[in-house]
Amino acid sequence: MKLDAPVPGGPCWTELGTSDLDAAKQFYGGLFGWRTETDPRQEAGGYTMAYLGEDAVAALTPLYQPGQPVTWNVSFAVSDADVSTRLLVEAGGKVLVGPMDVFDIGRFAVAADPGGAVFQLWQGKTFPGAGVFNSPGALGWVELLTRDTARAESFYTTVFGWTIRPSARYPQLGVGGEDFGGMLTMDDRFPPEVPPHWLPYFAVTDVDNTASTAASSGGTTLMAPMTVPDGPRIAVLRDPQGGVFGVYHSTAA
Repeated sequence: MKLDAPVPGGPCWTELGTSDLDAAKQFYGGLFGWRTETDPRQEAGGYTMAYLGEDAVAALTPLYQPGQPVTWNVSFAVSDADVSTRLLVEAGGKVLVGPMDVFDIGRFAVAADPGGAVFQLWQGKTFPGAGVFNSPGALGWVELLTRDTARAESFYTTVFGWTIRPSARYPQLGVGGEDFGGMLTMDDRFPPEVPPHWLPYFAVTDVDNTASTAASSGGTTLMAPMTVPDGPRIAVLRDPQGGVFGVYHSTAA
């Protein structure tokens, strides 16, 4: 991802809903060097910010609803959450939560695209999103796994104005002339019970070492480290509570 700051239509934040907040703090703190701070206000519901130095990079939260799965969520920046939610409904998506204010820092909504992949909209006010991207331990790429790429392309270009670089294998998503993610077709390798979803990738200095560290900390390697032809080295991992995420290292300038 070449974006280095939140821009309208681009990914601006990612957060994990987990069944064990303390365990998640320990796991990701050891893996990425995150420092965490939990909002002490009761109405914040245990919302915990993760930092690299003084820069916020992600959040960890308890599971707020019965039956809510452990999962990483991706937020996309918008200038007006209310307008964007109306637009996504017209394009065939669904609004699951909101739009609603988050104290005085922003306005958000949770939505699903026509294929069922859940994502979030964030209208930043005093908090625009992550303070750093692409650095080790920070968000660096997002990937949509979907069973209908044509419908997904139509939906997201309508809602966010994305540019999509066509590819039979891996279309790449961009905004403002910069790529920030890709789209992967869910074929027979994916069990029917696995729903379409967004997957965040975090930058690391050594993919193989990160996968090894995750495994020794109770995590699981779902996709072993591999080098993408003419691309970065990547792996897909799962934390001890079930949160799935990717890691990557790119030597490209």
